[in-house]
Amino acid sequence: MPHTPTLHAPMQVAVVGTGYVGLGTAALLAYFGHQVIGLDIDQGKVDMLRRGELPIYEPGLGELMAECGDRLQWTTDYSAAIPGADVIFICVGTPPLPGGQPDLRYLAAAAQDVARHLNGKMQVVVNKSTVPVGTGDWVARIIEDHAPDYKEHQYNVVSNPEFLREGTALFDSLYPDRLVLGGNDGAGVARLLELYAPLIEQDFQAPAHVPRPEGYTRPEVVATSLSSAEMIKYAANAFLALKISFANEIAGLCERVDADIEEVARGIGSDARIGRQFLSAGAGWGGSCFGKDTSALISTGEEYGYDMPILRAAVAVNQGQRQLVIAKLQKHLHRLQGKRVAVLGMAFKPNTDDLRDAPAHDTIARLNELGATVVAHDPVAMPRARREWGHLRYTEADSAEDAMIGADAVILMTEWKQYTELEWDGAVRTMRQPLVIDTRNALRCALSTGTLEQIGRRGQTPVTVLG
Repeated sequence: MPHTPTLHAPMQVAVVGTGYVGLGTAALLAYFGHQVIGLDIDQGKVDMLRRGELPIYEPGLGELMAECGDRLQWTTDYSAAIPGADVIFICVGTPPLPGGQPDLRYLAAAAQDVARHLNGKMQVVVNKSTVPVGTGDWVARIIEDHAPDYKEHQYNVVSNPEFLREGTALFDSLYPDRLVLGGNDGAGVARLLELYAPLIEQDFQAPAHVPRPEGYTRPEVVATSLSSAEMIKYAANAFLALKISFANEIAGLCERVDADIEEVARGIGSDARIGRQFLSAGAGWGGSCFGKDTSALISTGEEYGYDMPILRAAVAVNQGQRQLVIAKLQKHLHRLQGKRVAVLGMAFKPNTDDLRDAPAHDTIARLNELGATVVAHDPVAMPRARREWGHLRYTEADSAEDAMIGADAVILMTEWKQYTELEWDGAVRTMRQPLVIDTRNALRCALSTGTLEQIGRRGQTPVTVLG
């Protein structure tokens, strides 16, 4: 049943791009009571959304969109979405180029198309895409060059980076830690403050399937310049990537001195200056943000002759963790030629079907190179993998249990609940060799037979990665 909000001054909003960020932004603002048109040049995606189907997997997003009713529309036509909009969000992808710099082609094309359809009233164009420092000024110049009857201060560019975690995007959108708004003209930021008033004041009715957490009051509003807002996004992701790499480096030493990374992480994470989050050792980070944004920040430094050795080290540690997975397998099986290996989990994290920079991809690719036979399973991401991982060789399994039958080893790559709650003691008895490599330290069970290898856990033999 559609949700009816009590918004005093609803705005007309256009959202360009229907990926993770665009869909979440469109649904959030429509839920608050604004009239939102989501725009994508992919007719297939728009047709799917009009049918109420999602092109991505994100828990709860479909339900939230359904509650928006006719406040949320979809189109491929810029002329239908842009002229009447008070606020226009650009949420297109900025994938990495081979050198680490973000590819801004899609952003430039979207900005030009937006500019051509601006109608002369005061409109705010919001960069929601993750972009290098200085991109906001560049988008402002694009608008100046392509908008009809351009007048100074008529169109404002604001940077409003997102800090969502896939799998918990709705929770992060509705109850964020902070709201960053960067602009060089106060009028643009003022309009965004008005747009986000329900979020800032937290006076909206919380969705039943995403309740407001106990004790949560309101987000901190961080108003900055354009360039500072852009830097905040990159620096935040780079710092989180650095924490993960630090945990993984300490985990390697823990294995050598008979310490336990779980105990160490708990001990240091209890310090409020450090915090518990993102100190989990494992196969390294993945997804669309950490690797891309860290590389982009390093690339930006290079443009200005400024080296960033700490971030370079974080990237190197992350690459090493992916090699460590295979090294642990080789420690027990030695030659992998002809061995059957089950890979559980293909998405880079649970509760998403996103395969971008997923550690499982590199593991399967390396197993292919070493001559192993791979059987893979994922509760959600297998259909997407058929489209995106056609260059890899593996057989799909209908379940985790089926993947493990007759296997010489099983590698847990993604800590899906279906895997952590698996009856492991029985499942390993169907394997040819009961060897479990848990790359996420997600299993808390003790196996009555076989071997359980984890990352940085006490009492395990350290593995040296060569090369």
